[in-house]
Amino acid sequence: MFAYLVRRVLMLVPVFLAVSVVIFSILHFIPGDPIDNLLKPGSSPTARAEMEMRYGLDRPLPVQYGIWLSKVVQGDLGTAIVARRPVADLIAQSLPHSLRLGGLALLFSTVVGVGLGIVAALNRDRWPDRAVMGGVLLGSTLPSFWLGLILMLVFSVWLGWFPVSGARGWGSLVLPVLTIGLGGTALVARVTRVSMIEAAERDFVLLLHAKGLSPLRIQLRHVLRHALMPVVTILALRIGWILGGAVTVEVVFARPGLGTLLIKSLSQHDYPVVQACLLMLAMAVMLGTLLGDVLQALMDPRVRAALA
Repeated sequence: MFAYLVRRVLMLVPVFLAVSVVIFSILHFIPGDPIDNLLKPGSSPTARAEMEMRYGLDRPLPVQYGIWLSKVVQGDLGTAIVARRPVADLIAQSLPHSLRLGGLALLFSTVVGVGLGIVAALNRDRWPDRAVMGGVLLGSTLPSFWLGLILMLVFSVWLGWFPVSGARGWGSLVLPVLTIGLGGTALVARVTRVSMIEAAERDFVLLLHAKGLSPLRIQLRHVLRHALMPVVTILALRIGWILGGAVTVEVVFARPGLGTLLIKSLSQHDYPVVQACLLMLAMAVMLGTLLGDVLQALMDPRVRAALA
């Protein structure tokens, strides 16, 4: 198992390098640069050249990439060009808000999604199954920014139950959590339903029925335990995607966080901040994938036997 973990971690190294190249290249191909936000209108070309030399933007892109990557590997994310603050401080200030929002959204989608999946599986091909699957299908097709605006209009503007925007108190988290969590709920519910139906058709379930156990006990204690293995893998993969989805939701609800920092830095072409934010989101996806593979190996004896 330890050797498998080491191999999986080493496999992330080329993925990390490829992602870093893509992030760096795409950002520098976008028209404009941070110098435009620092120079006064009518500044001379000499002043621009001096500013570019100060921040190392006059060097070839491969050299800039090598310097940036070497600093990142050492834990130095650089200094924001426009904000003139260490990028690590800006991320440390914004990341807890995104983690709180993403964590609660993941918890919501897990609890509600598994619950709805159980209801649908226990009532297969009956009206509760059709109602649940129809509802989660509708929820999964709604864009998060549109859903956030609708929830804001109904529960904040019309009913006045929750704040429209900001991050004051736990009440301000309800609508953003619902906005992010509903999409994940649909995925978890579908996976839970399919997994439970497949697990219920295995031979050990027939043996449990022959022993006289109640059908509900068989479903909740034995079938559900086997069905949760793919669900856990999906949830681990959702970790990175939830943080990525929080980018749009944070902007819609005007919440501080990694998404708000990313959008603001993009508008300013602040390369070090944007590169660090995108790299954090990419690493969240990679670590979520690694966590999903490890959890599946721990939960499934067949996977462990294949690794032995």
